[in-house]
Amino acid sequence: MSRILIKNCKALIQCGENLPNYRSGEQMSELPILENAFLAIEDDRIVEYGSMEEWGGISDWRGVEVIDAENRYILPAFCDSHTHLVFAKSREEEFVDRIKGLSYEEIAAKGGGILNSARRLREMSEDELFEQAMERVRLVNSYGTGALEIKSGYGLSVEGELKMLRVVKRIKESVNFPVKATFLGAHAYPAEYKQDHRTYLDMVIKEMLPVVREESLADYIDVFCERNYFSLEEMTEVLQAGIEAGLRPKVHVNQFSVMGGIPRAVELGALSVDHLEEIADDDIEALKGSSCMATLLPSCSHFINIPFAPARRLIDSGLAVALASDFNPGTTPTGNLQTVMSLACIKQRMTPEEAINALTLNAAYAMDLSEEMGSISLGKRAKLVMTKEIPSLAYLPYAFGDNHIERTIGF
Repeated sequence: MSRILIKNCKALIQCGENLPNYRSGEQMSELPILENAFLAIEDDRIVEYGSMEEWGGISDWRGVEVIDAENRYILPAFCDSHTHLVFAKSREEEFVDRIKGLSYEEIAAKGGGILNSARRLREMSEDELFEQAMERVRLVNSYGTGALEIKSGYGLSVEGELKMLRVVKRIKESVNFPVKATFLGAHAYPAEYKQDHRTYLDMVIKEMLPVVREESLADYIDVFCERNYFSLEEMTEVLQAGIEAGLRPKVHVNQFSVMGGIPRAVELGALSVDHLEEIADDDIEALKGSSCMATLLPSCSHFINIPFAPARRLIDSGLAVALASDFNPGTTPTGNLQTVMSLACIKQRMTPEEAINALTLNAAYAMDLSEEMGSISLGKRAKLVMTKEIPSLAYLPYAFGDNHIERTIGF
């Protein structure tokens, strides 16, 4: 039995019992905090916590690792519910193109973007992809991320998509924290199928999806529903096929345009709709009363200089919001959720409390992890982060660009 005692915590954040699976609207400003606290862990589970005044000590100290967290906050590990962490190579040449004035869509039109990553991925072996991805996993862990969703979508062929998902499966088997896999074969049309959508859709649905199901390679099904990518009708067809294969939808929508993707995704039972840089009244109405999480990706907006999703409008409309990194080589080459938190506060006018909820409780919900992650509660997995000595919680997003995590616990 492994046992850990964390004592003298400045505060336990997102701590308590019978917490909601997610917070929405005004509730997102609520953040349960227990000051001057201790926390006990046994075999990767939270078994006890309370104030130091209430602590009765330990009768048997054998095998107990003691962590003194004086002047340091303890938070549940951040959950990153939207990443493209498995990829072949960086795309800094496109970064330079954007500096020179080309838009994301212009770069894609000349063979860059997703198709660029797909070409490079085909040239790399599964072992190479896995080793590179594990380096990124260790990096995001150091920033406080203790749960990951990872998408395919850079294969764009039967062989390439399955290679990516098998790498994600190897990652799942190699780490001691939750990893979820998303099948995103409908990320873009390969150049050879640009004028022949039917053949590629059949490839996704009739060739890729059966193997994904047979080998249990994915938890979710995703589609990039956007102009010049997949239409509303094409998204619907792919998602319905995924649902029949036992996969729940998590969808890319409203990055550049409003196409009706959000209401349709809600109708199809999507766990989350991601991006939402563009939003319409009908989209907000569709999300109200649903169990679908609005997941925002501010570091993508920052990096490719597009509008930020209207977090304030969504929250003030009573909706729940999660934040994620969108870590990928083209539009968001960072998986640092502390940076995401800062951008959400600075650019989207989210309060620190709202941003922490969006990266813990709400993000865990967006990964079907509410029973395991997202809060400091009895019985949950002890995936925790300990900050450095910082004056307040608001300092986390305030001092942007720094890594405020001193150590991770449990991963």
